Amino acid sequence: MATVQVGDTAPRFTAIIQDGSEFDSASLLGRQWLVLFFYPKDGTPVCTKEACAFRDSYERFLAAGAQVVGVSGDSASRHARFADRHKLPFPIVADTGSRLRRLFGVPAPLGFLPGRITYVIDRDGIVRLAFSALFASEEHVRKALAAVEGAEQPS
Repeated sequence: MATVQVGDTAPRFTAIIQDGSEFDSASLLGRQWLVLFFYPKDGTPVCTKEACAFRDSYERFLAAGAQVVGVSGDSASRHARFADRHKLPFPIVADTGSRLRRLFGVPAPLGFLPGRITYVIDRDGIVRLAFSALFASEEHVRKALAAVEGAEQPS
C-alpha cells in the first residue's frame, strides 16, 4: 500500500459523513482546497485536541479557500455525537471499513493504532502537504494553515 505523497493527484472519493449525507471530494475541484485529516478515534485526548484545534482555526481555513474534513473509523452516529459535543463545524467521514485509509495509504505506525496524517489538496486535486505525526495534534493544524494561507489566492 503506497502512501499518497506531495505532488500526487489525490484520490477522488465519496463517503458518508456525520449527518448521514454523502461527501464527494470531486465537488471541491476547481473551487476549494481540501484539508483532509485522518485521526485514530473520536473522543480520545489527542484526537479531541486536534479536532478542536481545527475547529478553532476553521474560519481561517475558510477565508483561505479551504474546506476541512476529518476522517476516522468511527461510525457516523459516533461522529455526530463527537461533533455536537465539541461544536465541530466541519464534516467528519465515517471510514468504518478503512476504505479511505487504504485509498490514501495511511500507515498504522504502531500496528494496532490507525495513523494520524493530514493532507492539503489544492483546487486542481494535487497534494501540497502530507504531514504525519501521531502525537503532535496541533502541529497538523499549523502546517495545514501555513500551506493554504501561503498559497497564491485568486484575485
